[in-house]
Amino acid sequence: MANLKTLKTRIKSVKSTQKMTKAMKMVAASRLKKAKQLVEASRPFADKISEMVCNLASNIAVRGNLDEKFPLLTGKGKNSSYLIVVMSSDRGLCGGLNGATVKFTKSRVNSLIAEGKEVKIICVGKKSYEQLKTAYGKKIIDSSFGIFKGAIEHKSAQDVTQKITDLFDQNQFDICEVIYSKFKSAIAQEQVCKQVIPAQIKIQSQANFVDLPIQYEPDQEEILQDLLPKNLSIQIYNQLLENSASEQGARMAAMEAASNNAGKMIKNLTLVYNRTRQANITKELIDIISGANTV
Repeated sequence: MANLKTLKTRIKSVKSTQKMTKAMKMVAASRLKKAKQLVEASRPFADKISEMVCNLASNIAVRGNLDEKFPLLTGKGKNSSYLIVVMSSDRGLCGGLNGATVKFTKSRVNSLIAEGKEVKIICVGKKSYEQLKTAYGKKIIDSSFGIFKGAIEHKSAQDVTQKITDLFDQNQFDICEVIYSKFKSAIAQEQVCKQVIPAQIKIQSQANFVDLPIQYEPDQEEILQDLLPKNLSIQIYNQLLENSASEQGARMAAMEAASNNAGKMIKNLTLVYNRTRQANITKELIDIISGANTV
């Protein structure tokens, strides 16, 4: 049977681990509440900006002026090279979230390579970089760490957006896609691949378009030219928030599962400890009785 001292040490160790996982669960729950509020606030704003871009683009298209002047919207007429921006967490202990993101990314990248496309990768989050560098080391052209360690700031989204637009202006890619974890609930996240360049805006045809009585100052083309980079930045910001909320939800669920498992282990170890202790006491009593009978 197991040594009582060893069992006692193991029980103490598991209790210490359980205390830590419970604390991490509480921290994750607190952060999740804030992250969820930010996500829910950002979604309608991101949707409204996209709607504004759609209305402006449709209005300009009806007049026949929507051409290569808006590459962020229409692209550059090619689709031979892709930039994949992968969002993951900077820290672990969040269940299978990062593993699912990496698996999803590999599937998408391998699919593009099979089609003969050139692929470049930017990793936003340390965990995606660590798990992708072996398979795609030469394809990873940039990385950003530390964004998900605290509250998501809009400046972080602007920095990522600037990297993307600089590469686009240098003709380093034709299409940009962002892979991130979309927040659904505390226990459910979904890996999503969203194209951000050219922007996925459904331009309405002349037959369906309703020209609203809106006065634009300055002209519509100038406003659209200014709005497109802002729209990209806001979409990236929303995706960072979605990914952050997903991370906190996954971590809370993982720590809850770990705490429950620790509780079961403590219960089983305590049972073994009590049985071992009882067996030792019984053995000692038998030895005493046997000794007395001998005398």
